[in-house]
Amino acid sequence: MARVGRRFGWLWAAYAVSSYGTGLGFGAFAFLAIRVLHAGATEIALLSAAGTAVGAALAVPLGPWVEFRRKRPVMVAMDLVRFGALATVPVAYVCGALTFVQLLVVSVVAAAAKIAFRAASGAYLKMIVAPEHLLAANGRFESTTWTSTVLGPSLGGAVIALCGPVATVVADAASYLVSAACLGAAGGGEPEPVARRRGADGVLDGWRHILGHPVLRPLFLNTVLVSGLIMATEPLLAVLMLGRLGFSPWEYTLAFGLPCAGGLVGARLARPLVGRYGQHAVLLAAGTLRACWPVGLAFVRPGAAGLVLVLVLQFCLVTCIGVFNPVLATYRLDCTGQDRVARTLAAWTVTSSAVIAALTGLWGVLADVAGVRTAIAAAGLLMLATPLLLPAIRHASPSSVGS
Repeated sequence: MARVGRRFGWLWAAYAVSSYGTGLGFGAFAFLAIRVLHAGATEIALLSAAGTAVGAALAVPLGPWVEFRRKRPVMVAMDLVRFGALATVPVAYVCGALTFVQLLVVSVVAAAAKIAFRAASGAYLKMIVAPEHLLAANGRFESTTWTSTVLGPSLGGAVIALCGPVATVVADAASYLVSAACLGAAGGGEPEPVARRRGADGVLDGWRHILGHPVLRPLFLNTVLVSGLIMATEPLLAVLMLGRLGFSPWEYTLAFGLPCAGGLVGARLARPLVGRYGQHAVLLAAGTLRACWPVGLAFVRPGAAGLVLVLVLQFCLVTCIGVFNPVLATYRLDCTGQDRVARTLAAWTVTSSAVIAALTGLWGVLADVAGVRTAIAAAGLLMLATPLLLPAIRHASPSSVGS
């Protein structure tokens, strides 16, 4: 911790608290929609897709807005916005007034705030951590993400069983208050934000930087498509496992929580693998291997055998992602100047969110027309083709940081 500094310690603490809150609340909206509001596959897909899509659209102007402001106050504000939005859900539930529309609105607000927070936190991280320690810092974030995902969903299923369906939403909302307090405790002066240049095109500058870079471009296209296909199947798997196959909430959360130990393993392996083989080789290998597993989810059956199949496939997928993500995050920061980090991260996240929303909605329709298993299988087959976007990174050389 000493090498990356006290401010990183508080940033990491804020990230950890909100990550554990998010893990605890995993699937809470889908559970409420299915069990309380009796929503079907199309509505569950709409809940995931519409919230993400509208949130991404609202976040487009937030990228440049974040770029030209101090980053820590922006992160605190976005934490408070997410707390306020999530807190309305348990209030409405207790009053008997919870509706599907409210869940949609809360999803939109939370998605937009999340994008703005990520843009600010990436720029803040590059500001407070020396370049040679960025991979270690991103590795800690990745380890925290997967540790919280291992413990959070499993605990969340137990909490729902004991305390009711909105208990985990309450915990998730409270985590953002604690996160805001940690960021406030970070203190320390922050330099004046960059001045807005005449002729700057806001978040378009971020897309221009990404698409003009010989390595970031294929990584961007691959990552956005992979994320979209993985997330498009999440609501379908919820419908399949919680509905048709009769898995209990704790079994469902266990199936997607326990394998995330693989993400912790992958995050720990990232630094030594990069040290031995280099960034490009690790990105190419991990990016290829992570595409091999999701197609198997189409063959899930009821009972213990089906649960074991999901556990194995998810463990392998998440281990590969755990290696890939911190290396990608570090490389992206290395290739981006401080004056455009927020816009680049906003452009990346907005695109990813929009693609996730579009594919989630499309796959919801496909599930209604062709069946849930067919839709999950189609996503898995398309995943097998995504490594074709990666070979370009093998021979490309990174541009200068300020490019």
